[in-house]
Amino acid sequence: MTEQVGQPSTETEALTLVWVKSSASGSGNADDCVEVATAAERVHLRDSKFVSPQLIFSREAWKAFLQDHS
Repeated sequence: MTEQVGQPSTETEALTLVWVKSSASGSGNADDCVEVATAAERVHLRDSKFVSPQLIFSREAWKAFLQDHS
């Protein structure tokens, strides 16, 4: 599969990821959260209300996004 930044993930890798709630989502157990999981060469992003689809980004693209938005 050729990686395309921001495309939905269809990889089996996504089934074994450990998801972390964004610190920007606030505290508590609210369902309106952004969750992130990292893999060897990719970063996965999803909405906690809708665990599929997920977006995948290269680590370089994710790093650039964080630098541009921090």
